[in-house]
Amino acid sequence: MRLAHAAAQIVEIALNCLGDQAMGGGAQTPADREPDQGGGGQEQDLRSDQSEHASSPRATALAPGPVLAFMPARLNPNTQPVERTHGSPRIAAMFTISSAANPTVKMLKALHSKKGRAETGLFLAEGARLAQEAADLGIWPDIMAATPAALERPQTAALAERASQAGARVFATSARIMEQISRRENPQTIIGAYRQRWLDLEALAPCDLAVALEGVRDPGNLGTILRTCDAVGAGAAILIGACCDPFSIEAVRASMGSIFTTQVAHANLDSMNAWRRAHGFALIGASLKGRARHDEGDAARPTLLLLGNEQAGLTDEAAALCDALVKIPMRGAADSLNLAMATGVMLYDVWRRRGYAGARA
Repeated sequence: MRLAHAAAQIVEIALNCLGDQAMGGGAQTPADREPDQGGGGQEQDLRSDQSEHASSPRATALAPGPVLAFMPARLNPNTQPVERTHGSPRIAAMFTISSAANPTVKMLKALHSKKGRAETGLFLAEGARLAQEAADLGIWPDIMAATPAALERPQTAALAERASQAGARVFATSARIMEQISRRENPQTIIGAYRQRWLDLEALAPCDLAVALEGVRDPGNLGTILRTCDAVGAGAAILIGACCDPFSIEAVRASMGSIFTTQVAHANLDSMNAWRRAHGFALIGASLKGRARHDEGDAARPTLLLLGNEQAGLTDEAAALCDALVKIPMRGAADSLNLAMATGVMLYDVWRRRGYAGARA
């Protein structure tokens, strides 16, 4: 008892010193601090006794903040374990965030910007279903945010527990803060921050159908193309030149989880052409200058479909590399299709000419 009392006194003195330093040194504003549980409903960063995860180098680096946030519960009178009801499993290292000024929340919100994603190497993915599909592939987030209501569901609580055991920092927060993280009025009840997965061309798994996109600018189109690649079993999407970010929130949403299943690489025209020649791919370009229809030709050979951006189409340099230029026939006044739609038409027709091999019943 005496030891516990002495430890509590030492902690109190240390916290007072930290608070004086933060307030007096100008390094941290009151809005950025993480007050204790009695702070009028502001920040509550509550940890359980299982502090090994909290004190790990990665956990500390992901959400730098006052010592209070990472103090073991047995020494911190303001720290309480998050309760679980209805038989839901207790989640290791669970903590609660109730303030938008929390450093972890700020970092998650910053992932909407290309700069934030580049600095952290992370991206946002929303929804319990997507998180479960990623988990089934062995892909876990670095950080997982969930509403208390979501964690009352046994399946979601079990998913959060597995994520925590895999090294994720799992925290509960309000729907209001989830709205700020997702920038949606009706956010998903689970949001994860995952590691971006860019591959070199030579690291791509073998495949016999892939897509190369030159200068694609619309993230919704890109995400839809990733989803279509997944649907037909195309092995990769190769981004050429200045393209939009496949890990932007818009692209990830449009991919409907296929960001986890479709390999993504970035290359220039020369390296792409060298790679496809080395692996025996026919390079088929979509162009209004094409003379053949998109559904003609031999589809048995490994095929790499090359499409240009939404406004200009393929550059002359890219078109010159193609084994064939094809176009999709039109009947009405429109002379072209949306990029995602055109890619889908071409991908599905290659698969059709292969007899829809591998299609699920």
